[in-house]
Amino acid sequence: MTAVTTTSDLNYDPYDEATGFNPHPLFRRLREEAPLYYNEELGFYALSRFDDVEHGHVNRETFISSRGGTLDILKRGHPIPPGTVIFEDPPTHTIHRGLLSRMFTARRISELEPRIRQLCANLLDPLVGRGGFDFVAELGSQVPMRVISMLVGIPEGDQEAVRDHFADNRKRGTREGNEVLSGEIFAEYIDWRADHPSDDIMTQLLYAEFEDETGTNRRLTREELLAYVNIVAAAGNETTGILIGWTAKLLADHPDQRRIIVEDPTLVPNAIEEILRFESPPLQSCRYVARDVEFYGQTVPAGSIMALLVCSANRDHRHFADPDRFDVRRNPGQHFSLGFGAHYCLGQALARLEGRVVLEEVLERFPGWEVDWDNAQFVHHGDLRSWGALPVFTP
Repeated sequence: MTAVTTTSDLNYDPYDEATGFNPHPLFRRLREEAPLYYNEELGFYALSRFDDVEHGHVNRETFISSRGGTLDILKRGHPIPPGTVIFEDPPTHTIHRGLLSRMFTARRISELEPRIRQLCANLLDPLVGRGGFDFVAELGSQVPMRVISMLVGIPEGDQEAVRDHFADNRKRGTREGNEVLSGEIFAEYIDWRADHPSDDIMTQLLYAEFEDETGTNRRLTREELLAYVNIVAAAGNETTGILIGWTAKLLADHPDQRRIIVEDPTLVPNAIEEILRFESPPLQSCRYVARDVEFYGQTVPAGSIMALLVCSANRDHRHFADPDRFDVRRNPGQHFSLGFGAHYCLGQALARLEGRVVLEEVLERFPGWEVDWDNAQFVHHGDLRSWGALPVFTP
């Protein structure tokens, strides 16, 4: 089995919106016909099978993160700001991740549940009896923004501006590049927090002490702190909002599965896992290839870009029985929608909590809905696939 190029009829273009909307037929072919794929025009390799994607996430000596984790960033080759934890390798990644993990303890996350539930009630109660609402505008873009702001310490009056900042960067950030790694938007907040400490992540990071890779005990530099807060706020705003949109879409597509959850709400956590597996928010995660590596008799040379096709691996029949069937009773086990290995999403427990509480509160008020497809808007930015608008009709 050899890699194929774009001269074949098997052409994977991660920037193609139709592919982003429904990549599954193409990915099925890639898994069977070209498990190692090469796109000559865009200059990247891709792995599509579950075991290979898993290997790409855990082989940190070959597939490194410190040059970026998206095709855009890797192709631009811009330096990564120190403290950008998702784009680091050992030893700095180990140190910075350990420091940040102090902010995402199980206790801290669980304590947020009553506040998230009340937030959902405040947002949903006025929608009862209205005949419909937009899952994205009135829920998916609100809950994650408010919750991550509780954690980070972003003033309520500025929360929508911060959310829109990341959304605008994402819209601009196709092949032209973007400013998503810059944390300067938080500079004034950090200065203010230095004089007005509070019980939030920003304050804790300001004063946290740790031993760096040189053995020096110190606090984060200003550049590191900006990168930390930027990554936490960006991830907290995006991933969960995307999950909420796909939740609405999939449960509208599969009303029989929705009825199962309504009748047995204990299946909600399971349903969230199946939603994540079935329609992964990221299409792919990318790595820089630090040394030659062989797949299927083909050498991928050092200096290449490797795309790990998360969305494909999550539907590999070698790992999941009947993978194209959406089943809220399924126990999917391991999937790659929230990362894997050393770069497993630090906020995964929070994302799952928000997804669960939102779905529970929605089903309590709206056991059924249909999508208003005339006004729905799909949004694809090369690595993330989401809904910009998803209005629904409710009884």
